[in-house]
Amino acid sequence: MSPTPHVQALFDRALLAQRRRRARALGPVTFLLDRVAQDMAERLSAVRRTFDVVVDLGTPSDAVRRSILAAGAVGRIIAATPRAGAAQADTHTSMLVADEERLPFRDASLDLVVSGLALQFVNDLPGALVQIRRALRPDGLFLAALVGGDTLTELRQAFAAAEAEVEGGASPRVAPFADVRTMGALLQRAGFALPVTDVDRVVARYDSPLRLMHDLRRMGATNVLAERRRSVLRRQTLRRLVEFYAERFADPDGRLRASFDIVWLSGWAPHESQQQPLRPGSARARLADALGTREFSTGEKPNGERR
Repeated sequence: MSPTPHVQALFDRALLAQRRRRARALGPVTFLLDRVAQDMAERLSAVRRTFDVVVDLGTPSDAVRRSILAAGAVGRIIAATPRAGAAQADTHTSMLVADEERLPFRDASLDLVVSGLALQFVNDLPGALVQIRRALRPDGLFLAALVGGDTLTELRQAFAAAEAEVEGGASPRVAPFADVRTMGALLQRAGFALPVTDVDRVVARYDSPLRLMHDLRRMGATNVLAERRRSVLRRQTLRRLVEFYAERFADPDGRLRASFDIVWLSGWAPHESQQQPLRPGSARARLADALGTREFSTGEKPNGERR
């Protein structure tokens, strides 16, 4: 399985790996990933089913694996990570070096694929979703959380205003993120059955935008856009960014908001046992009867006249 060859790279994947190694060395900030891990276990527990062959795809720590193992919903887990040494094996986990854009799994070989805060940095997300769907056995489940929507909209706006004023134009500093509707369409396009998407908005508060940027550094989530500006951020631009952020996004107590939208995706590999939509015209009851109202034909007014 391989990604579409003509897809233009939006993210510098080698730089992403470097930034994640730096985050681990600095001591990672994990509040978002910890929240995702807990939610992942809760969502799987609602399925009321055990998954024997599980892949944790690209999650930058073992938080998701620990959480779903504790919930008892899975057997042995294969941790598929893009770089050797990014995670450690244990008695319940096998390690596999694998890029999210080039999955090495056979068709119909997995029961469950999970991923926590990794797929937002994939250059060919539609292609990756197709590969995941093919790797799942019939009635296998895909469940992932990724950063999307209006994540870091405050930082994006403050950067744009500061650069426009100081440097005469804005450069890409915060990656574009897909919204929940787009994600749902991608699941359908990839061939998943019963696709579901929803958003969990997390608002963190900081004393300063500099503290937020420090946390992003320790998340391994700083700018890895392929078309990023290579020059060093000017001191004057940074000063105006701090001022703009405080002017526009401060709460009454003076602390600053930072929004993170966690987009959840789930879908099943098609199977004949799954609920199917009814064929058009096959309904045996009328909606008007269920609502206790009268049904009017096309062009008929409620008083019985014709238009």
